Amino acid sequence: MKRPFNFSAGPAVLPLEVLKKAQAEFLSVSDTGLSVLEISHRSKAFAHIIEEAESRLRRLLAIPSNYHVLFLQGGASLQFSMLGLNFFKARAAYVDCGAWAEKALKEAKKIALSSDKIVDVLWSGKVEGYSYMPAELPYEELSSQTDYLHLTSNETIQGVAIPRDYARQHTPVFCDMSSDILSRPVDVSQYDLIYAGAQKNMGPAGVTVVILKDTLLAQTNAGVPTMLDYRTHVEKASLYNTPPVFSIYMLNLVCQWLEAQGGLTAMHAQNLKQSNMLYRLLDQYSDFYQGHARPDSRSLMNITFTLPNAELEKAFLAEAEQHQLMSLKGHRSVGGIRASLYNACPDEAVIALADFMQAFYQQHH
Repeated sequence: MKRPFNFSAGPAVLPLEVLKKAQAEFLSVSDTGLSVLEISHRSKAFAHIIEEAESRLRRLLAIPSNYHVLFLQGGASLQFSMLGLNFFKARAAYVDCGAWAEKALKEAKKIALSSDKIVDVLWSGKVEGYSYMPAELPYEELSSQTDYLHLTSNETIQGVAIPRDYARQHTPVFCDMSSDILSRPVDVSQYDLIYAGAQKNMGPAGVTVVILKDTLLAQTNAGVPTMLDYRTHVEKASLYNTPPVFSIYMLNLVCQWLEAQGGLTAMHAQNLKQSNMLYRLLDQYSDFYQGHARPDSRSLMNITFTLPNAELEKAFLAEAEQHQLMSLKGHRSVGGIRASLYNACPDEAVIALADFMQAFYQQHH
């Protein structure tokens, strides 16, 4: 069966080589005679897998030795609450740049409701429809009492991304990188805590990676429930309870694949090339394909746009599926079209989509 081209925002396309390797090892991993779905998380076989996964992540992201790497569950959405429960003492600041940043902000406000804690919105793009990210942040407006500043590096729904890693300030910086982690080199030292659900660029849904600076642990609030306390998972090396074994196994294979592709510098070049194929069309046919993000804030992962009316969008999606171009419907909250070009998206898929967009324009404009 010919595989269709998958532009899903997540769970997202996985490298075909990884899927084939997982298929070949499905009944017996690491010569154990057991499936990866059956092995104990306390076994030597899994110890090797999780150690390899951490080592590969450290190499790919150049993670400094004074940072811990955790493999947790609950997705990025649980992290919205977890980081606040651990480190929100008096005042927290948020950059409100899209739907996921807004969700994180909402959780912080819930934590503040039952106390005298304050949530500051350092910057918001809501009035402008979350169409751009700020070139610089107004750090001068941060209170000296701020416990942490929360960022979201890429917004999958609106298709906007930070133009670059913001310069580090004295305030600890936490960042949700769920939808662009491993797509580009990152200076991890600019952040105190990074978290990301795996189901965009790292593997299947089920595991969430957290990278946190070791000095944060001494600042953890008292009374945090055991499973929501980062110290629990650091002390037990992500094995306090049964971890998502298969998802970690798949993440390790994806990281192995990324290393074979040339690492994150090579992936960033590919992502620039692929996204530019589509953004050039949005610019060329701007009277027909209306991009949501401002050019200076365009995501390389999620290209979002609308057509002149709902009927054309419906026709676009229907005809795209006939050409085996799948999962292009925009998020239900904003509508339109969304093409997600994660690391495993092949050039052939993007070329096919670009050709289809040109043909559709010629037929319907």
